[in-house]
Amino acid sequence: MPTTDPRRRVPRTDAVLADPLLADLQSTVGRDRVREAVREGQEQVRRGDLPPELLVTSVADELRRRSRHTEVLNATGVVLHTNLGRAQLAPAAVEALVASAGCTDVELDLATGVRARRGRRTLDALARAVPAAGGALVVNNGAAALSLVLTSLAQGREVLVSRGEMVEIGDGFRLPDLIESTGVRLREVGTTNRTRLADYTDAVTERTAAILKVHPSNFRVEGFTSEATVAELAGLSRERELPLVVDIGSGLLRPDPVLPGEPDAATTLAAGATLVTCSGDKLLGGPQAGIVLGAADVVERVRRHPLQRALRADKLTLAALAATLGSATNPTHEAVHASSDLLRDRAEGLGRRLGAAVVPSVGRVGGGSAPGLDLPGWAIALPEPYAERLRLGSPAVVARVEGGRTLLDVRCLPPARLDDVVEAVLAVRGQLAEPEGASGA
Repeated sequence: MPTTDPRRRVPRTDAVLADPLLADLQSTVGRDRVREAVREGQEQVRRGDLPPELLVTSVADELRRRSRHTEVLNATGVVLHTNLGRAQLAPAAVEALVASAGCTDVELDLATGVRARRGRRTLDALARAVPAAGGALVVNNGAAALSLVLTSLAQGREVLVSRGEMVEIGDGFRLPDLIESTGVRLREVGTTNRTRLADYTDAVTERTAAILKVHPSNFRVEGFTSEATVAELAGLSRERELPLVVDIGSGLLRPDPVLPGEPDAATTLAAGATLVTCSGDKLLGGPQAGIVLGAADVVERVRRHPLQRALRADKLTLAALAATLGSATNPTHEAVHASSDLLRDRAEGLGRRLGAAVVPSVGRVGGGSAPGLDLPGWAIALPEPYAERLRLGSPAVVARVEGGRTLLDVRCLPPARLDDVVEAVLAVRGQLAEPEGASGA
């Protein structure tokens, strides 16, 4: 029986490009990029890896995949999952991002038509959220905030810091290397587990430019430990006329009884810190940003440093942060404060729809915040093979594999997206039920 040349099954390039689905994409991503994707798809058809009738939809899906990140539903139980982008934004923050995508009055007073303070709505919102702060500044991330502050206050001189606070912040980056790359010399005082006020006092010399206290937000030291408090260091700061910089890390602006071990900006400033630095995309629940709060004259000194221009936040960050600060709640706050009863009801409803077991689960804050704090919750238990297939779906559902099971923790799943989770699980169930080789028939 004669065989058909596989090349005859490959749709012509001009015919594929004329398809309305790809014609629309050419207007957004460009004809050359679409043509390149078509040629790659045609090669898949020649190899027998793609049916000819699916070429157009396959090319369209691939072009969309290349132009944006994959949407992920977080079923890990980790609220601030760094690999998933940390904080999920509040609806108001998402709207602010879209509204600010075009031209916006980020640095213009529309009433007078002259240049205005950049991001003034965001800075005003920070001032309302933390009245103890005389000044505020926003840059592009937490590490940038701390680097900029110390560069402004201590370049070419020494900053005192406890040996137990010389942390690694992730991806192999270490605080000492980061800070010293800006021309600031860190002088370690005390020991890994115990540092007293006297250690700082004895280390002050004419070369000392500032005192730094760093909250070890991604680990805990227990046992025979001690540390100088912010209030104690503030006394030394005033006595020696040295600025006290406190990096609280997680972006908690006010005390939270659910997070008793987590420092907050308001309390830290009230205790006497000159400046506080923190992140915007952690417990604050906003976009990636670095925040500087504190004495107005010192914040202004930091703002006027040339490095600030390279690290400043863009209009989208400023808009999303202002909207976050103006929202009554956000997904991060809701996930951290969700009660076990609420999560159990949510999990049982999901379990009934899927015919799956509901089991206890322990979540985490994550993102270098509240280390060691358990967040009791509930999850759906599925066979382990589900994890990979759910992760590769659209939208991707990222779960936790534990004890030979796939656990779908409901803590961070938006209630409005539970239908999508059900569809994803049922699709995987159908795939796993297919006889081997059926999908290639």
